[in-house]
Amino acid sequence: MLPRGLIGVVHLLPLPGDPASPAGADFGPAYALARSDAEALVRGGVDALIVENFGSAPFVKGDAANRIPPHQAAALALVCRACSELGVPVGVNCLRNDAHTALGIAAACGIDFIRVNVHSGAYLTDQGVIEGEAAASLRYRRELGADQSVAIAADVLVKHATPLAPLDPASATHDCLDRGLADAVIVTGTGTGQPVDRALLEQVRGAAGAKPVWIGSGLCPDNAGQLLPLADAAVVGSWLKRDGLVRNPVDPQRVESLVAACRGLFAD
Repeated sequence: MLPRGLIGVVHLLPLPGDPASPAGADFGPAYALARSDAEALVRGGVDALIVENFGSAPFVKGDAANRIPPHQAAALALVCRACSELGVPVGVNCLRNDAHTALGIAAACGIDFIRVNVHSGAYLTDQGVIEGEAAASLRYRRELGADQSVAIAADVLVKHATPLAPLDPASATHDCLDRGLADAVIVTGTGTGQPVDRALLEQVRGAAGAKPVWIGSGLCPDNAGQLLPLADAAVVGSWLKRDGLVRNPVDPQRVESLVAACRGLFAD
C-alpha cells in the first residue's frame, strides 16, 4: 500500500561492524533510538514511516554482487516489524540500492512499501556506478507473492548521483513508471536535507500523470506551500530532528510543527 502525506524517516544508528560504530558496540542502542524516534514521529502525526540503515555509511552498492550484510538486513527487519505495530504504513530503504533485500524484508515483515534510489538506468555515485535492477526486483516481488502488498517507490534523478548519459526528468520518470513498473516516483534535492527544485518537481508531476509523486528531501514549513500541491507524499528526515541535524534524535515539537504546516496542502 502506498501511503499519502508525511512519511517520517527512522534512521538506524551505526550497527556492529559499521565503520562509525564504537568499539564493542551492540545492537541495543540502535533498536532503542529507532523505537523512540518512530514513536515520536507517530505521536506527532506523521502518516507513515520508512526505516533506513543510514548509520551504515559508507554504503555498499546493493547490487547482486554487493548486497547489504545479513546482520543489517536482520536489524532492519526487526525495526520494521516493531514499527508496524504503531498503526501507520511502514516502508524500508536498504542503502545504497538493495531493492532485493528490501523486498524480502517487506514481504517477511508484512510492511507496505520499499524505496529504491536507482530503479532503472545507470548513475555515477559515491559508491561507483550503480545500475538499476528493475527486471530482477519485479520478478523477485512476484516470486514472493507481494505484487499487491508491497509497493515500490523509485527515485528520479536521485540525490548524490549523476546519470551516466544525459537524461531529462520526463524520460527518467517514464523509465521508472512505464518501463520499470514502479508504483510511485520520488523527487529529491541534490543531497540529504536539500530542498527539491520546484521546476523539476513540476516536470516529474507532468510526466507521471495520475501516478503518485513524492518529495524525497528538504521539505520544511517554509517551502511546504510551494511544493506540496504537486506531491502525493513527502519523505522527511533531517528537518524533524533536533536542530534540523540528521544524526540527532527526532524532535517532537518539530514533527507537530511540520504536520500542522502541511495539513491540507498535498495534491488532491
